[in-house]
Amino acid sequence: MREASFEFLKQLLTAPSPSGYEQPAQRVFRSYISSFAQVGTDVMGNVFGFIEGAGDNRPRVMLVGHSDEIGLQIRYVDDDGFLYFSAIGGVDPHITPGARVHVHTAKGTLNGVIGKRPIHLIEPKERDNVIKLEKQFIDIGASNKKEALELVRVGDPITFAVGLERLVGDRVTSRGLDDKAGSFVVAEVLRLVSELPAQLPVDLYGVSSVQEEVGLRGGTTSAYSVNPDVGICVEVDFATDQPDVEKKHNGEVSLGKGPILPRGANINPALFDLLSDTATQQGIAVQYTGIARATGTDANVMQISRNGVATALVKLPLRYMHTPVETLSLSDLEAAAKLIVATLARITDKDAFIPV
Repeated sequence: MREASFEFLKQLLTAPSPSGYEQPAQRVFRSYISSFAQVGTDVMGNVFGFIEGAGDNRPRVMLVGHSDEIGLQIRYVDDDGFLYFSAIGGVDPHITPGARVHVHTAKGTLNGVIGKRPIHLIEPKERDNVIKLEKQFIDIGASNKKEALELVRVGDPITFAVGLERLVGDRVTSRGLDDKAGSFVVAEVLRLVSELPAQLPVDLYGVSSVQEEVGLRGGTTSAYSVNPDVGICVEVDFATDQPDVEKKHNGEVSLGKGPILPRGANINPALFDLLSDTATQQGIAVQYTGIARATGTDANVMQISRNGVATALVKLPLRYMHTPVETLSLSDLEAAAKLIVATLARITDKDAFIPV
């Protein structure tokens, strides 16, 4: 991966963006694409990059990846200065005790830890119990409620205190790869399209959406605003090349073997065929999965926006989803961007996606 792209990915992942608090990450996305696309932001906080195409009756194509990540939010401060919190999105209470966190306040970022009784003080019969999130607390070092409230407010967002790190080979780990990896690919597609020697036959909208983790909200409003003929959502999906995931249920998906093209009711069959055929033509390795119902991604709301949109998913294999150590292969990100750019060049007629 080129150095400038990796640095963008690192900045995007470092920026805090729990659902409803995405502005720091959206500023990074907006700054990156501003040199090669027309940029706008709506009242929800979705960021749009636009590149005009060439020719008459150009299809409107929308790419979307969501910038929001799971996180926590302060809901109560007790008399001793400990912070109690709620989950933003799907947070697993198994993994939070003992975690280091960042509390994002109006005065800056505070370090904190999610406390837990030492094992010596836990009765043997209690050791296998999961502590409910509402009973967990954050220690920022404050001595009492007054001191804590001078630093934080109820409603302040919280993220896990980890960023992007390299593993062996081209694999990386970070919190928030779900789905800043998707936003990254959208931005890279815009960059690559801007560098093409000729304009594409489509008007291209690249969107970094908000509030996906709490109800696909930014995807809903941005699809309504763009009113695309064709939509491609870039998301993450469960990699099954780890010891404790069942392939029979989730399919066979591995890191480093290319992006995933799902099939199912949420996917326009002609657009799926175009993506799959383009991958073959371009020699891009892809993986296939089946999703027999709505996908739970921005593709779901995009498909049924207004009078309907020809929609597909390009997914990125991800290990350990919704943990602070989400892990993927950088080559899958690059292959996804390459596949989408090559596919865009072959979209010339919006009516080609009407099922017959």
